[in-house]
Amino acid sequence: MAKPVKTQWDFGELFPPESTATARKVLSVSELTSQVRRLLEKEVGQVWVIGEITNLRSQSSGHIYFTLKDSTAQLTCVLFRGETQIDRALLQDGRKVTLGGALTVYEARGQYQLRVTTVELQGVGALQIAFEKLKQKLQAEGLFAQERKRPLPRYPQRIGLVTSPTGAAIRDVFHVIQRRHPALEIILAPCRVQGDGAGAEIASAINLLNEFNVLSIGGREEMERRTAVPRGARPGDTPPSYLDLILVTRGGGSLEDLWAFNEEVVARSIFQSVVPIVSAVGHEIDFTISDFVADVRAATPSAAAEIITEGMFSSAQFVSEVSARIRQLAGRQLEDKTYVLSQMGQRLARLHPRRRFEGWLQRLDDLQGSLLRCVRQSARQQRVAWQNLLERLARVRPGLLLKQRREVFRQAESRFHQQALHRLGEMKTRLAGLESRLRLLGPQQVLARGYSITMNADTGEVLRSAEHAASGQLLKTRLMGGELKSRVEEG
Repeated sequence: MAKPVKTQWDFGELFPPESTATARKVLSVSELTSQVRRLLEKEVGQVWVIGEITNLRSQSSGHIYFTLKDSTAQLTCVLFRGETQIDRALLQDGRKVTLGGALTVYEARGQYQLRVTTVELQGVGALQIAFEKLKQKLQAEGLFAQERKRPLPRYPQRIGLVTSPTGAAIRDVFHVIQRRHPALEIILAPCRVQGDGAGAEIASAINLLNEFNVLSIGGREEMERRTAVPRGARPGDTPPSYLDLILVTRGGGSLEDLWAFNEEVVARSIFQSVVPIVSAVGHEIDFTISDFVADVRAATPSAAAEIITEGMFSSAQFVSEVSARIRQLAGRQLEDKTYVLSQMGQRLARLHPRRRFEGWLQRLDDLQGSLLRCVRQSARQQRVAWQNLLERLARVRPGLLLKQRREVFRQAESRFHQQALHRLGEMKTRLAGLESRLRLLGPQQVLARGYSITMNADTGEVLRSAEHAASGQLLKTRLMGGELKSRVEEG
């Protein structure tokens, strides 16, 4: 029987029956976030990150929150109040820094963040740009090539020293050499190590020590022969030297303070030196052009003196005290154990209840910020409502309304008084007319013309016809000048 042909609509292999499918492991959001946090803290842990600070904000709790960004990404950072060894004034918006700390996850938001423990400033200015340009130029010419760098003699007897006779560096070098190799002879070529013209003086001091070295072992011909030795020759090919090495050094400072050691004239004088040169300029984090050209770079003047005297010091120590060697080995073992202890301490720190407490503190800061925003919003709403009520009250103010009603009443009273006077005048005029008409139509006018009115004396009924008078009836007649009484007789 032929096998069925599979088509593009056969999804059986992609979606197996439920009975054969692997059981799913369903996690809650909190469980997943906790796993991510533990994985980050274990696999990444302590890191160093460089970037620019933005969105810096300080909470009343003492914690500082900000964002570290570069051209394409950003990282949330937090500096807790307990990190008292950090100068918090270094944290400013727009400032470029190098941060050290532990990478972790703030589980309440599900975002990873850097828990800052170290802050170092960075900066790029005109001098830094010039430094990079010169560095690229000299590197292209091979001045930094590792194959041309020469090893230092293990047991130097005489060295040249190029530095300021009044600086702190010379005191540090003398102090270390006096302690570790007091028999070492030092030939000082004093020069300025800072300011205008300092670079030329440093180069001249290096050249002067090279000339002194050549003249001390055989005159001008020897100097010409030494200067003809290729820079890339093997150490064994270099002829014997009156000076074992030259130390170029100065103390720490800003980029401007160290700029003399970044000048091209100094770099080329170091490159052309027939004597190995050790460069120890600034502090441990400072790098200059002279450090890259020199045969050996030391972090500090004291470190350079220790490197120079290391062979003699270690040999003397080994010969004089074997127990010191044992202590050294024990110290190395202790360092290893200290490292293991440090790792265990970091693991303990990640599981320490304080970490959870710090997360709660951070959550408290978030809630406090939300509460303050709600309070401000409520205050704004109440302020707007109060302003609306104030405007409404101003529009319906009782005093103003009473004044308006009083004015309307006065106007109505004036109109009523005028209308009443006018109406009274009209009524008086009408009454006078009626009175005149009544007077014309009244009985007095009739009586004045000679007429009289005869009435029943008992009832006062006016007799309009003689038929209405009965015999013997008492009558009363009203005249203009008075009244007469009479009695009716039969006629």
